[in-house]
Order: sequence, then C-alpha cells, then structure tokens
Amino acid sequence: MKISLKEVFYPKIISSLKQYSKERFLTDLMAGIIVGIVAIPLAIAFGIASGVGPTEGLVTAIIAGFLISLFGGSKVQIGGPTGAFIVIVYGIIQQHGITGLTIATLMAGVLLVLMGVFKLGNVIKFVPYPVIVGFTAGIALTIFSTQMNDLFGLELTKVPANFIDKWICYADNISNINWLALLIGAVSLFIIILTPKISKKIPGSLVAIVLVTLVVWGLKRFAGIDGIQTIGDLYELPSGIPAPKMPSVNLAEGQSIFGLMQQLFPAAFTIAMLGAIESLLSAMVADGVIGDKHNSNTELIGQGIANMVVPFFGGIPATGAIARTMTNINNGGRTPVAGIVHALVLLLVLLFLGKLVGFIPMACLAGVLIMVSYNMSEWRTIVALSKNPKSDFVVMLVTFVLTVIFDLTIAIEVGLLLAIVLFLKRTSESVSIKVFHDEIDPNQESEVVTDQEKLLIPNGVEVYEIDGPYFFGIANKFDEVMKEVGDVPKVRIIRMRRVPFIDSTGIHNLTTLCKQSSKAGIEVVLSGVNPSVYETLVKAGFEKMIRTENICPNINVALERASALL
Repeated sequence: MKISLKEVFYPKIISSLKQYSKERFLTDLMAGIIVGIVAIPLAIAFGIASGVGPTEGLVTAIIAGFLISLFGGSKVQIGGPTGAFIVIVYGIIQQHGITGLTIATLMAGVLLVLMGVFKLGNVIKFVPYPVIVGFTAGIALTIFSTQMNDLFGLELTKVPANFIDKWICYADNISNINWLALLIGAVSLFIIILTPKISKKIPGSLVAIVLVTLVVWGLKRFAGIDGIQTIGDLYELPSGIPAPKMPSVNLAEGQSIFGLMQQLFPAAFTIAMLGAIESLLSAMVADGVIGDKHNSNTELIGQGIANMVVPFFGGIPATGAIARTMTNINNGGRTPVAGIVHALVLLLVLLFLGKLVGFIPMACLAGVLIMVSYNMSEWRTIVALSKNPKSDFVVMLVTFVLTVIFDLTIAIEVGLLLAIVLFLKRTSESVSIKVFHDEIDPNQESEVVTDQEKLLIPNGVEVYEIDGPYFFGIANKFDEVMKEVGDVPKVRIIRMRRVPFIDSTGIHNLTTLCKQSSKAGIEVVLSGVNPSVYETLVKAGFEKMIRTENICPNINVALERASALL
C-alpha cells in the first residue's frame, strides 16, 4: 500500500500560509497576544506544581508552544504544559530525579513521533470515554490535594507523594495554618470565579495574580506584614531562556543507562499516551468549532518533536491544551501563526518581566490550580455516566480510584484492560448461533431464493448459523451449542453470511471441527462466506481441511451440496 507524505507529516502552517493576508495576520496577532497572557499564570503554576519551577514551566510553554504550532497538524492548537502531566511528572522526579524526567520526556517524544509515522493517530481516538473521564477526574483530585500546603500556608518542606499519606500529613499539621495565606487563596479563587461574569475576554487567573500580588506587595512594603510565602522565597527567578545542554545522567552504582530506560519506559509510555489523547481530543473539539479537519498523524509528530526538544532546555512534557486552544479560537485565531505569537509573548515575559514573577504569592497560585482542578474534574460528566450502563461507570470508577491511590500509569493500563474485557464480553454476548433442524422460512431469510413456502432440510443434515464475528470470544460458544444439540448428522452446514471477520482462534476452532467431523464421517459445508473471510481462510491454508466444492455461495447451493453428499 502506497502512503503519501501528506498523510503522515504535513504541518498545517504550510497550507495556512498559502493564502495568508494582512487581515488574517492582525486577527492571529491579537489572538496570540491574548492566549500568551492567559498562558502566563498557567505555565508558572504547572511548572511549580510539577516539582520543577516557574522558569521550567515558562520555557516549556515557549519552546513546545512554538514547535507544536510550527510542526503540528491543527490550525489552532496551542501547546504547552498542562495539568494532566502534573501527577506523572511529580512522581518521576520523586523516584528518579530530573535526570529521570529528562529521559522519560525524550522517550515519550520518540514514541509520539513513531505513533504518527505508523499512522496511529486515528487509533488513539478509540480510547474509551470512561477511561478518559476516570483518569482526568483522578488527576484533578490529585492536583487539588497537592495545593493544600500552599493554600493553608503550612510551609511543609517534605509532603508525601502518596495521596492518603499526604492528607494524613496535612491533618497532623493543621494547627500550623497561616490564616492570612488562606485568606489570600480564598480571595484569589473568588476573583477567578467572578471575572468571567464581568468579562469573558480577560482571564480570571491573570486578574487574580495581578491584583493579589499587588496587595501582598503593598502589605509587605507599607504595613510591614511579612508572613506570606512567594515564588521568590522558594525558587530561582526566571531571567531568560536557558542555553541548550546535553542532559547529565547520574546513574546509581551498577545501573546502566539501558536499565534506567527500562525502568522509565512505563512512565514514558504514559506521558506519550496522555499527550496523544489530550492533544487529539483538543484538536477534534477545535475542528468542530472552526469547521476544519486536523491531520492526527502530523499532530502526533509535532507533539513528539516538541517533547524531544524541551528536555534540552530543562523543560517538562507538553501537549495540546484545550482551554488555551479554545481561547485562541474565541479571539479569532485561525492559523498556527497565532500559536507562534503566543510563544513569542511568553518569551518577552520571560526576558523582561521574569523578576516580577517572584512577587506572586504561593497561596494565589494554589487558588489558580484549585480552579484548574475543578474544571478538570468533569463532575457533571461523572454524574451523567452513573446513569449509563453500570460496566462503563465501573471502568470510570476503577480508573479514577487507581489514579488517586496508586498512579496514573497503573490506572491507564488497568482502565484500558477493563474496557477491552467488557467490550469483548459485550461483543460475544451480541453474537448469536442458531440451529436449524427441519426447515428454513424463506420469508425471514433474504439470502434464500425459492418458490416453496418452506425450504426443507434433508434428514441427516444440520444447519448452524453464526451471526456476528467469529473470534476467540465466541469460538467456545459454538462448540457448546453443538454439544447441546447432541445429534450426529451426516452433513453439517455452517452459514457464515453474517460473519464480518474471523480471527486465528476462529480459524483454529473451525479447523478442529473439520478434523473431528472427518474422523466421525461427517461432511462440513460452509455457506455464504464473504470475500474477506474467505481470503483469510485461504491464507491460513484452510482449503486443505475442506473440499472446494463444500464452500458454497448461499444456503440453496449448500443444501443441494448436502443432498448430493447424502
């Protein structure tokens, strides 16, 4: 099969610039500036919450945002650090340090590029919705729990990574609440919630950070109140884009780089899956709004390139961000130029306003991230899922609990496994196997062509009909039906007109049936085998098991063949 380059990698910026105009540039410029402003507090907050710092968050938003817009497959996708990565990044740093995060991000970038090259963009879209809702809600609760230290001003230096231990730690230190910090966090939340009611154009998080930071600075400067922890108290302030450098790899005694990569592969796979799912879902939502169609394989390659570059600048994993993408669309952005402008705005902030970042109170950032976690929680969707089939709700609930109690890697693996098992169960239950002994009613059989009221089945002939895919889920079911019938006919006709595909287990089952029937002196006749199934049987060498004339186009021919064999 010939694959064109455009199917795999054709960045949207190429087609977008072919008929570009001054008017389009001005709307993209305005959208990019607004999105850049919106991204400032989020990039800083995500960087800090991930366990790195404000500089790393901004650097990731700048470099990844630029590369995703330049090489991505969506016209309006805005890339950068997102809340979904906070949990997994924090966990990697706790276990393997910055070195582990660097290697895991590079590996994830390579996996994303390979997904795009092998055209897996459409496959990612089939991740079950309950699994997505489960881990998203789990991430939201985990992010919420990480912010209690800053919201209550506990100033704990070592907070356990485990969810339950974390809350036990908070409870043990509840007497150390800084009520002023709690007030600042509460006011920040109030401003974030109130701002959209006044103006939807201005991001509430930015308004909260500017106003609250000014108030805290004023209290420190003029009232001498100095009990509020700020970013500058904990982190080195951003002063520009770090120079690219090869990541330093510090290995434990007796450990090889390959051994470390093996340990980090599950985390890298989770980062790649999260990046793929979040970016493609964001692109799909954007398509529905602007009436465009993104190239999913190119999008994955663009995401992969971004994640292969950011680690060399000390950045963290990045993906398409749906909130910033929608902000871009709502403000007129229609080409990747808006995303590039957004990255340049963030660069200017890093170069010229980096020192001001140090004045932002940690409690205010906690308020921003609590609002992010609330928006991620999708509690209304969870309520709606509770009214759907119980199996879907169970998958969602298991994924949610595993994300919160254990970690995201286990949650995604188990959630997908559960969803697959339930899907196979439903599919096998929907497959029916009928047995005809004496006659077939032509009125109910569109395949049958006869003038008779009933199509008679000769004595010594049994007709079985499989309605659905003949795969490993129903192969044993077919055996059970034959055992229940219990008769020993001279000819078995197996109608396969409604079998869309057959897998290796089905072929093995059919082969075994033919061998056992041959030993018992029973002829097997296949009826109505569709071309794709027939081709699969031929490739598997099934024609050696059965005579060519015993594979019939329809039931009329099959019954005539059975009569001849009798």
